[in-house]
Amino acid sequence: MRIVRAKDYEDMSRKAAAIIAAQVTLKPDCVLGLATGSTPIGTYKNLVAAYEAGDLDFSQVKTYNLDEYRGLPGDHDQSYRYFMNVNLFDHVNIDKANTHVPDGLMEDYEAACAEYDAAVAAAGHQDLQLLGIGNNGHIGFNEPCDSFIKGTHCVDLTESTIQANSRLFDSIDDVPRQAYTMGIGTIMGAKSILVVANGDAKAQAVHDMCYGPIVPSCPASILQLHPNVVVVADEAALALCPVE
Repeated sequence: MRIVRAKDYEDMSRKAAAIIAAQVTLKPDCVLGLATGSTPIGTYKNLVAAYEAGDLDFSQVKTYNLDEYRGLPGDHDQSYRYFMNVNLFDHVNIDKANTHVPDGLMEDYEAACAEYDAAVAAAGHQDLQLLGIGNNGHIGFNEPCDSFIKGTHCVDLTESTIQANSRLFDSIDDVPRQAYTMGIGTIMGAKSILVVANGDAKAQAVHDMCYGPIVPSCPASILQLHPNVVVVADEAALALCPVE
């Protein structure tokens, strides 16, 4: 696991975007695993700027998103399909037929989750998986629990995650209580993983991810076992990590 220190959020976003841009440049038909939430927004803005400058071509790229709220249609303004359209897909030359987000309205969710994993595998797995990290160490919506869940699945969101996401909704009562998420095994199948983190609220989680024991109570700690992980984080998020 390699740690790249950034001065602040803007620096973190630029550095993370540069890593993704290099992947797209080196392999124009790459498979990207993408994340949502507030942390990667700046990264996506930098990727859009690179595209608008003529430096990036997304026409052959395929994407698979980590997660989606259960019960939200893709056109809901808090769904993750909507988030991706607004923050990236609508602003670059990607073929939306090549963009994939779990269906929040899936009826037979067990079959649909298995199909999502099969689609990722059929695409050759992610060349690069972008991740954020939750205050409680979750990645995707893999919440702290008693075991690492391998495949895409439906998860009950913890109260801390509901509270963290409530700022995006009119009321905390409107926050969905469940989500579909790639499992740990699907994430770990990526050839490379890029984690972005900023702010002192993430400091403990980042420390535990990089230096703590590998335990499902901190799902991100499993990344210590992956051979190619880069963590790009600002000084606040790295406050508890040793300077190497």
